Amino acid sequence: MNWSDIGIVLSARKHGEGSAIVSLMTPEHGRHAGLVRGGSGKRARGIYEAGNLVAVEWRARIEEHLGTFTCELLKPQAALYLDDSLRLAGLSSACSVLEMALPERESHPDVYESLFNFIANLESDTWLESYVEWELHLLAELGFGLDLSSCASTGQQDELIYVSPKSGQAVSTNAGEPYKDKLLALPDFLMGAPNVDQQTDFGAVFLGLHLTGYFMDRHVFIHNKNGAPPARTRLVDRVKQKNTISDN
Repeated sequence: MNWSDIGIVLSARKHGEGSAIVSLMTPEHGRHAGLVRGGSGKRARGIYEAGNLVAVEWRARIEEHLGTFTCELLKPQAALYLDDSLRLAGLSSACSVLEMALPERESHPDVYESLFNFIANLESDTWLESYVEWELHLLAELGFGLDLSSCASTGQQDELIYVSPKSGQAVSTNAGEPYKDKLLALPDFLMGAPNVDQQTDFGAVFLGLHLTGYFMDRHVFIHNKNGAPPARTRLVDRVKQKNTISDN
């Protein structure tokens, strides 16, 4: 058995003497793991950083086996952000979330494309907002999409500032007022509000991460005894810290 594809590195774990088990997100073969001989050595280590784009060939005697990967580095995404700890945290978080969210060897071309596009636009000023939107897209692809088009109570399509934690549907200002302590905040940027001053609103991003994190915890991370992946927790903590600094 063998196939060729391209893939985004999600993780690499040392295995045995010098080898690594590498997990990739591919357009044709979904999330797929394979053994890379020498993958944890000094010469190869830089290839298998989370977020890097590689050309991959997988070989195995039978389909059910782990098999081996032979990879060629196409784009070293991780190296581009070694001096930007926040963007590097976002890149690591996206890869870790995806590895935990998807079953192995199940094709999800739309998810691959969304991850590829997020990474490709990581240098943009609005990448944090894009990250939250990416998690919303992932929830939808997994069958847990939120309905932010109209109010769950009144059906109105304006003044939507909350989300119901039960239904995942938006709630308007007036309808949500009596229950606001029990509702989740819906930041403006998820409703397409323009960023007038072009500055990142870390408070709004934090609310967005809290919103997607709530539904991720309920539907995705619930299957992991430790909850959300540490990389996502680190990203949330960094955004929270940025918001605290900007408020002072």
